[in-house]
Amino acid sequence: MSDSRGEEEQSGMPEAPGVPKELPRSLCPLCGGLFSDPRILPCLHTFCTACLGHLEPFSDLVLCREDSDSSSDGSWLRGQRQNHQQPLLLSILCPVCDTKVDLPPGGVGSLPTDHVALNEVLLEASQGTGVGLACDLCVDGEAVKRCQACHVCLCHFCCQAHRRQKKTSSHAVVGLQDLKGNARLEKPIHCPSHPSEELKLFCELCDLPVCQACVAGPHRQHPYNMAASVIHKHGDSIRELLKVTQQHVGTLQGALDRIEGVWESLGRRAEVVALEICTFADGYMRAVKEHRDRLLHSLEELKVQRETQLNLQKAQLQQLLLDMQTGVDFTERLLTSGSDLEILLTKGVVENRLRRLHNVDYHSHPVADDRIHFSPQEKGALIHSYEIFGAILNRAADPTKCVVQRKSKVASKTRLPTGCAFEFGEQASPGRQGE
Repeated sequence: MSDSRGEEEQSGMPEAPGVPKELPRSLCPLCGGLFSDPRILPCLHTFCTACLGHLEPFSDLVLCREDSDSSSDGSWLRGQRQNHQQPLLLSILCPVCDTKVDLPPGGVGSLPTDHVALNEVLLEASQGTGVGLACDLCVDGEAVKRCQACHVCLCHFCCQAHRRQKKTSSHAVVGLQDLKGNARLEKPIHCPSHPSEELKLFCELCDLPVCQACVAGPHRQHPYNMAASVIHKHGDSIRELLKVTQQHVGTLQGALDRIEGVWESLGRRAEVVALEICTFADGYMRAVKEHRDRLLHSLEELKVQRETQLNLQKAQLQQLLLDMQTGVDFTERLLTSGSDLEILLTKGVVENRLRRLHNVDYHSHPVADDRIHFSPQEKGALIHSYEIFGAILNRAADPTKCVVQRKSKVASKTRLPTGCAFEFGEQASPGRQGE
């Protein structure tokens, strides 16, 4: 027992599984390369569109039916589609945190674009590291320069054409290597419904950025304003959610620190109690050694029980802390690095995630403690005609060891056998009278 316990304490409290290693913000966690058409999941993790497309989607409807009848060959599912005439809701699991993500009707391509990640890729390319950046005007050129007026990256050929045109001949064009040290490289964001138009307006009724063609068409009679004019109101809303989420992060970190402290104290205390038990048992011969072994076994069971409780609580709080930290990191990066339009584009998914994290209920105090004591004055058991003393006192009660007698006419009596919980502790005593 001591060898295995020593190995556990040397290695420290086990970490919860599934904690990802932090990658540069310009790299996809799945493929490890620079982001290509990055999409944001509701849990605020970002992946390439192609990487998300390789994930196997699933449907709760299909899973439920397969559990109840695996021999239907999909006929029941087809009948449900025909009867209800509604699209099948597909879902995927986030590769980082295993959060269930319900895909929109358009699939992963309809998820919000992470424009801040695109800016990180552009900055990475401007540093001259990693693979080259594609030209924004042609299909096969590698970008070497950037137009500061149009905010587009150009290859050598497109750069020459850009300077020949009257409309763009006066634009300042600089090499990508000359952009080193910039914190942000602006790039126009075009309307998904009108690709030739930039998103510069914000529809107040629909709560989303729109272009000039949108306000002249589908949003004709909707109130709208310039994106730069409404960013303060919506930015403040996100900052308020960020503030309350950051408070949870600090609380969770403190709870994990306390659990770690209890874990270490529990191990040290168990060693102290084991030493006391061994010292007390040295004065006895075979009967005392047998009593000692039983005490050590009871101590180990108690220690393992509490370690299991602490491990489970730690794993849950670590995952919640990871989710909280992801939300905070993403939101802070969005507010510090994102443009007004990018903040408005991702406002909905960020607010939804932060609200959900804010409403999560958790316990910040350890579910177990290190209150284990050895009492050499307590009667233990009669082993081989030896009256043995010594018992482990534990505050928590074990209901399985409690026996309640039937109520008599005179008074109600409750009998607590050896090993049951008392008001100030529990006596874990091995052996019974007559052994």
